[in-house]
Amino acid sequence: MPSVVVVGAQWGDEGKGKIIDLLAEDSDFIVRFQGGNNAGHTVVVGQDEFIFHLIPSGILYPGKIAVIGNGVVVDPQALLDEIAMFQRRGITIDRNLLISELAHIIFPYHKALDRAHEEAQGARRLGTTGRGIGPCYVDKVGRCGIRLADLIDPDVLKEKLRYNLEEKNAILTGAYRKLALSFDEVYRQYCEYGQRLAPYAADTTVVLNEALEAGKRILFEGAQGTLLDIDYGTYPYVTSSNATAGGVCTGSGVGPSRINRVLGVAKAYTTRVGEGPFPTEFPPVLMEAVRARGREFGATTGRPRRCGWFDAVVARHAALVNGLDEIVITKLDVLDDQPEIKICTAYRIDGETVQSFPARIEKLWRCEPVYESHPGWLADTSGAQRFEDLPMNAQRYLKRIEGLVRTPLRLVSVGSERRQTFAV
Repeated sequence: MPSVVVVGAQWGDEGKGKIIDLLAEDSDFIVRFQGGNNAGHTVVVGQDEFIFHLIPSGILYPGKIAVIGNGVVVDPQALLDEIAMFQRRGITIDRNLLISELAHIIFPYHKALDRAHEEAQGARRLGTTGRGIGPCYVDKVGRCGIRLADLIDPDVLKEKLRYNLEEKNAILTGAYRKLALSFDEVYRQYCEYGQRLAPYAADTTVVLNEALEAGKRILFEGAQGTLLDIDYGTYPYVTSSNATAGGVCTGSGVGPSRINRVLGVAKAYTTRVGEGPFPTEFPPVLMEAVRARGREFGATTGRPRRCGWFDAVVARHAALVNGLDEIVITKLDVLDDQPEIKICTAYRIDGETVQSFPARIEKLWRCEPVYESHPGWLADTSGAQRFEDLPMNAQRYLKRIEGLVRTPLRLVSVGSERRQTFAV
């Protein structure tokens, strides 16, 4: 199909990077449409591991065009470091990377405000990465943001930066008792960034729509996951962008009638990073065992991920708000040594059993998961090449997930390498 969207169906870290990498081989354009360098996608090719933060993972294939859309907020230094890292590893990056001129730019004051706000919140902190993502989106919505088109024009940058920095310094020094930032230092550094990024700047909305008209295939790469979406996630413990499929249209300039298929990715269990409610979270001993076996540490921050049983309430919510056509289940092999495996099928809240995801965070904090138990398979699944190669209990487990989520299962991943994935 000409255009496919891949989104996370949990709290992010579902293994989207690997699935996007697989689908990128048959795509012409790979487009990141939201988020910033608070996201991380890991791709394993043979003995090589690649970690992506801003650049779409399809860049590993020759002849593909990677696009950073207008819905992404860009830290110039982080992006330039990422470009340099891939170039050192032999990956060509020149005109195969395009950045929307409309993408907003992260500045040092965004990072300073992010860290200061988290520090001031104390026990009420959200657990952000401190990379300035949220404050940059605040400026975007507040109509005072600075975009790539501004960054590459020194005169426009000077005017907008001076206004913004005066306001941000007043907040930093007054509300948070932090040091002010130097206009001259920031301006000089960001002028340099602008000149270095100018060759990648493009009207990507026109590029993508012309590509679709020419019959090209586009893969839209989501970051984070549905439960971190600013509207549909566990607000306020969420990211600052629309990580759901609807974010594709506003974050890339491609209209909804041109989206052909939406693919949701979920782990065979559930994880989340940072603060916030997590109904199916494991007790400590099981948490450590699954975290170690699944290498559950953030690709961006290195923070240990919280782990829990598969939550069908969460996955159904993701299927609903994304309009999922199919799902992918990853990391099935991590459960190979579990004698008993549970699935949360509903929540019990104040004595009432509910099947749908509650909007009120207060209810989510109080909910108790309703579990059904499944026998484990206690066998190595990492070498499976077909669904039929899986132990019967693993097959039943996957089919039960498919039924509970009410979405056809398309792919299963049983390891980190490309070859450890098969169609159902």
